[in-house]
Amino acid sequence: MSRKDFGGRVVGDGADDRSATILHVDMDAFFVEVELLERPELRGRPLVVGGVGGRGVVSSASYEARAFGVRSAMPIGRALQLCPHLEMLPGSMHKYRAASHEVMRIFRDITPLVEPLSIDEAFLDVSGATRLFGTPREIARLIRRRVLERTGLPCSVGAAATKFVAKLASGKSKPNGLLVVPEDETVGFLHALPISAIWGVGEATEQRLRGRGIHTVFDLAHTPVDSLERAVGKANAARLSALAWGRDPRRVETERIEKSVSHEQTFDVDVTSHAELEREVRAQADAVGARLRKAGLAAGTVALKLRWASFQTITRQTRLPRSTNTGLTLFRAASGLLDEAHSDGQAVRLLGVRADHLSEDGEGMALTLWDEHHDDEWDAAERTIDRATSRFGKDALRPASLLGRRERRDGRDGLSERPNRPSQGIDGEAG
Repeated sequence: MSRKDFGGRVVGDGADDRSATILHVDMDAFFVEVELLERPELRGRPLVVGGVGGRGVVSSASYEARAFGVRSAMPIGRALQLCPHLEMLPGSMHKYRAASHEVMRIFRDITPLVEPLSIDEAFLDVSGATRLFGTPREIARLIRRRVLERTGLPCSVGAAATKFVAKLASGKSKPNGLLVVPEDETVGFLHALPISAIWGVGEATEQRLRGRGIHTVFDLAHTPVDSLERAVGKANAARLSALAWGRDPRRVETERIEKSVSHEQTFDVDVTSHAELEREVRAQADAVGARLRKAGLAAGTVALKLRWASFQTITRQTRLPRSTNTGLTLFRAASGLLDEAHSDGQAVRLLGVRADHLSEDGEGMALTLWDEHHDDEWDAAERTIDRATSRFGKDALRPASLLGRRERRDGRDGLSERPNRPSQGIDGEAG
């Protein structure tokens, strides 16, 4: 089950599914299932993929592990406390990307209207595919069968008239299930769910709503909007009320602009040296810049994330004078944030760099006269590095300040089944 509380598992086909042309397909425990293709003897055991060190985190947990309370993003140490006989695998991102590529190709064989949400889930609009492949229910069954036959991986599918309800339906049918919610059954389906199932209702909002006696989606739907406004604000009140009645006008988007690109590292041992943290910031800024350039994007804001040894986490951000995807420029901004937030000797457990307010590369990048941060020459150098690393590997070229830096990886550094959310991103509980 995902982090969202959808209540108990339900599978079903619905009575008349012709209106349920939006599918949400979610791979089940994706990283774990990919590993089980090579390690079938581990099937049925509590298993996680992620950082294998005591300070790593869980990237994906089998359903057997979840029965013990193990969840993604949980520290490995805590997972072992909950399930001492837990099996742990380090994971391999290239295998997951290859499997994801094959899964998405299967989706696009059915319909060109595919909106990938992350490496292991996507929305599909199958309204134009019904003449070839049958009803939405039959298409959902076909997808599940093809994915299993071609990849050996299970998935869950929700079919509905809107994206919001389709995603709820797939979560409700997990694992390895199918749930169709026809349009005329949408309100009844929604109103039986707990308030936490609504998109955008996190712990704080849930507590505020429960404090007003709103425990279910039915309660939410029948609460006057002006009363909701006093609890969650005007914009959120209108959105939550609309979702409670199944209103979601969003279409499946085949092309999307990512809203953030991030890179973060949990250290094997707490780092106190400001100089060492600055080296890590440089490495992460370069990695974020490379990913921005690959995606054809530029960032308008840089954020720095620090988690102290006490597990308290802080985030600081700054707006750039102009949008950029140059690692050196990102580093300068993030390094300034580090100088403000950290003093030499403070113990840091995790550090991350994130680029926000993204735009197409070239938009918002016009230089002002005598721009002191004009990094065109360095930008050209980084693009040369991109070409070299693409051909010879990531260590072919790098700044001298990073020579000898040991790459450290855990479950939250390039090994996540979900992107940064709630917004679309390049980087959740796994399905």
